[in-house]
Amino acid sequence: MTTEVSKPKTAAMRSYQNFINGKWVSPISGQIYERKSPVTGQTIVQIPWSDQADADTAIQAARQAFDRGNWSKSHAYTRHDVLGKIAQALRVKASELAQTLCEEVGRPLEICLGEVQITAQVYDYFAGLALDVKGESITQHDSSAIGLTIHEPVGVVGIITPWNFPLLLVSWKIAPALAAGCTMVVKPSEFTPSSTFMLAEIIAQAGVPEGVINIVTGDGPVVGERLVESPLVDKIAFTGSTAIGRRIMAKAAPTLKRISLELGGKSPNIVFPDADLAAAVGGAFFGIYLNSGQVCQAGSRLLLHESIKDEFVEQLVAATKNIKLGDPMDSTTTMGPVINEKQFDRIQGYIQAGQTDGAKMLIGGSGRYSVEGLEQGLFVQPTIFDAVNGEMAIAREEIFGPVLSVISFKDEADALQIANNSMYGLTAAVWTKNLDTAMRMAKGIRVGTVWVNTYHTAGLEPCMPYGGYKQSGIGRELGHKGLEEYFETKSIQIKLGN
Repeated sequence: MTTEVSKPKTAAMRSYQNFINGKWVSPISGQIYERKSPVTGQTIVQIPWSDQADADTAIQAARQAFDRGNWSKSHAYTRHDVLGKIAQALRVKASELAQTLCEEVGRPLEICLGEVQITAQVYDYFAGLALDVKGESITQHDSSAIGLTIHEPVGVVGIITPWNFPLLLVSWKIAPALAAGCTMVVKPSEFTPSSTFMLAEIIAQAGVPEGVINIVTGDGPVVGERLVESPLVDKIAFTGSTAIGRRIMAKAAPTLKRISLELGGKSPNIVFPDADLAAAVGGAFFGIYLNSGQVCQAGSRLLLHESIKDEFVEQLVAATKNIKLGDPMDSTTTMGPVINEKQFDRIQGYIQAGQTDGAKMLIGGSGRYSVEGLEQGLFVQPTIFDAVNGEMAIAREEIFGPVLSVISFKDEADALQIANNSMYGLTAAVWTKNLDTAMRMAKGIRVGTVWVNTYHTAGLEPCMPYGGYKQSGIGRELGHKGLEEYFETKSIQIKLGN
């Protein structure tokens, strides 16, 4: 890898308050949290460090706004128009939002700009769906009665989002919730909060009434758990780790609230001998290194047919050597740092475990990678392990970093067995020119999304539902299925007179 030597651009300090009932308000305790840049180690944003009382205030605002009905009972065209305005405003502010994402996430600026553009498409898509909500009439069972079904907004939604794609993933929840007529309280990650605050301002300016969207930042076990436990919250929409997803399920049980969970993954990326090798190498590269590997759907298990493994790995290692670690604001940088010290240490632990367990490290290594001028940056070397088996921690557990495990297979049945040997079931990819092979594998792999001859396109098409099997989650986001998550279905039975 080459190193970045240009002087990093200094990020301006940002400061935010909670956004509750249409107003910016300080946390009751007065405490703040300082977020440090993963690139420079300098403080770049200050946010409220809220407690349960702040969460309760926001929940009350959302509850009252829902019960008033000026959004929950609004005309579908009103919601359509507002969502369209949000999409347009995102495009106008794309450069500012992308720079903010780049500074907080540490991801190259061009990719951050792509996140903003895709997010705008999400609001456009759900603006259209707001006009396409249909019930049913059921008339065949009793000639003297008519049955109808109608859809009503689920109510107050607690939204808890991660740090890796903060604008896009929060919008996967906010856009359908707004389209359905829900109100909400959002707790973004304290590591990447700014884009959510900027989005709240955009949403308010687009014409969403006060109290419909509320933003409260703070510790997950305090603010997040209050959203989960509150009897005034009707649904929780969460993206994050499987461990936290289990905790949310347990905490939500006493109130039996609706939940949707998009959780971890250990996705198999499977390459057959007849695949377009160059395309598959590019897909494997993008599949593991996007966002420094900090992606739930990362292709962290690369399953290669034994006949092509050596050639494939040679090409992938060569491509990895050209990765440029450095300042994500520099247009020549291809990979930035990881998000924080905790994640850095976690990744280092897995790299060391892979070596201890006997895997063969082909490129990469442990320890902080030094970039001139950015000595405080949390840079991890892209790492590839060969000779990996299914019992190793690097093959079983979600690392959430640029660490790839290469596993060879003999035939289709062997590949399918290896792919399904995981507690996760989020995504998978199959590379082959044979349609029969592609479809047999797609039907046989127990995951929510299967790509054929591509990778990382989930979320790029808002019309396609996204979610996991097994311990990768519950429910779906995007598509018609994603909108259904924010509705209750009511049956109305009418007895006709003689």
